[in-house]
Amino acid sequence: MNWMNHAHFVEIEPPAEFDFTECWMFLKRSNQEILHQIKEDVLFKLLKIKDQLILCRISEQAYKMKVEFPMNQPSLHDREGIVRYLIEWFDLETDLACFYQMANKDNILQPLVEKYRGLRLLGIPDLFEALVWAIIGQQIHLTFAYTLKKRFVEQFGHSVTFEGESHWLFPTPEKIATIQVEDLRNLQFTQKKAEYIIDIAKSIANGQLTKEMLRQKKDYEDMKKSLMAIRGIGAWTADYVLMKSYQELSAFPIADVGLHNALKRQLGLERKPTIEEITHYSQHWQGWQAYATFYLWRSLYETV
Repeated sequence: MNWMNHAHFVEIEPPAEFDFTECWMFLKRSNQEILHQIKEDVLFKLLKIKDQLILCRISEQAYKMKVEFPMNQPSLHDREGIVRYLIEWFDLETDLACFYQMANKDNILQPLVEKYRGLRLLGIPDLFEALVWAIIGQQIHLTFAYTLKKRFVEQFGHSVTFEGESHWLFPTPEKIATIQVEDLRNLQFTQKKAEYIIDIAKSIANGQLTKEMLRQKKDYEDMKKSLMAIRGIGAWTADYVLMKSYQELSAFPIADVGLHNALKRQLGLERKPTIEEITHYSQHWQGWQAYATFYLWRSLYETV
């Protein structure tokens, strides 16, 4: 991935199949999002690189991703960490040519890739954040999930203020490992979700669970089984985390309600499709199920 370091900013050259408007559109799908802000097509994101808190101002300039640092100028080493994070967040190293080739022959995906071409699978590089967000979202409406995340971040996260606006970091597992179940119950978390989140925080804080550890598993199915061995993580949660934090292209949260609603809309059905029907529809998506799912999710935000 090509990038250039300048005195006061860095420039990342995205791949040809990258559309700023589509990626920004997905990022601003909820007005309750607390971990980034978009103002007049400029994306603000607070990152912690090593022990440094760095506010990034991200915009498009001559089809390049321009990353400025309005609060403090990071070192070259920290800038390299920022670039790595952004490459992972925007999935810039995946070659979408094969996906588009497959999708253009698929009746469900063809209109979606034509409409949203250049949309990247926006990930969640931090494993703890991905796990917590997936657990929060289990069996509740997405709007309430965002409400719970906002409360969680504001209660236990860290923020900096720039030009009167607060920019937040997701709470660390070390912090959450020290709290009590009742602390989350007070935010309207269920008893079980509170227990799951604190247990996972303890596992990560003490080194029993790391992102690198899962990467060492032999294949996607082995990674999924390892995640499902953790209390509170079922098949949907494991697939979601592998899709969003590892950007595993074969991850397929087939039981996802949003996926079902998107397929119902795309196919003009009077009811949601069954798992068996989805399995049939997706038979040509092998190796690209994550992107197929992501593009179907995107179709749900047409009113955004």
